[in-house]
Amino acid sequence: MTDLTPLLERLDRLYARLDAVLPAPTFPPDWSAPAFRWRTRAGRGFLEAVPHPHRILLSDLQAVEDQKQRIEQNTRQFVQGRPANNVLLTGARGTGKSSLVKAVLDSFARRGLRLIEVDKNDLLHLPDIVALIAPRREKFIVFCDDLSFEVGEPGYKALKSALDGSISGMPDNLLIYATSNRRHLMPEKMAENLEAGHSETGDIRPGETTEEKVSLAERFGLWLSFYPFGQDEYLAICAHWLAQYGCVPETILAARQEALQWALARGSRSGRVAWQFARDFAGRRARPR
Repeated sequence: MTDLTPLLERLDRLYARLDAVLPAPTFPPDWSAPAFRWRTRAGRGFLEAVPHPHRILLSDLQAVEDQKQRIEQNTRQFVQGRPANNVLLTGARGTGKSSLVKAVLDSFARRGLRLIEVDKNDLLHLPDIVALIAPRREKFIVFCDDLSFEVGEPGYKALKSALDGSISGMPDNLLIYATSNRRHLMPEKMAENLEAGHSETGDIRPGETTEEKVSLAERFGLWLSFYPFGQDEYLAICAHWLAQYGCVPETILAARQEALQWALARGSRSGRVAWQFARDFAGRRARPR
């Protein structure tokens, strides 16, 4: 009798190689989850449920009261089925831009709000995401964190079209919230500010090239700007987080000098640095479990 073992082993190896390159089977998303990530595998995209997203409260975000009020109001309008705007949050790093979006999800998830995190490299899949969620009753925010583009990146035009340029339009149950450290989202060169008749790049009207780059940001209806924190604001944020970690007022007051030294060493007085200091300070004084 012929020994089929070598053949079967070869078939197993062939199957393993094919399994690595063939598209994975797609399954319906778990719509009960409050948040999702858009994933791609072998060129196909799918929604990956995030049943326990990072939870942060609006009350935990300090020194950004105006920004909190405006994005909360915009999101409330959206959840209630009223007109609302896409939002661009720009400014200094570590000031709470992405945390504010997460806090909005925490506030409105029980009212049907859902969050879909999409990497900028996957923005080409926006039409697929729109088609997937358009029939749903929930309200969805597509969240693009730390968004910026270089010249020629395909996601730029995909996002621009989704915001305000596609013939199909966006469904009523979808908004886009994006954060960025720069408002105009694409790099601008000094030469582009010169309305010249000729440029080294060959553009006859280089000023129009600049307008094209600025136009993406203008398609967001609501702009929220974030600025570096002063010393008092930084210390107030430190005090808030120290209190959250169980420190008593006397300990919080005694920690001020150490908090300033921490910020000096990090070269920043941001909310993120304040939170990191509080975790370190409170952790070193907590009793071992």
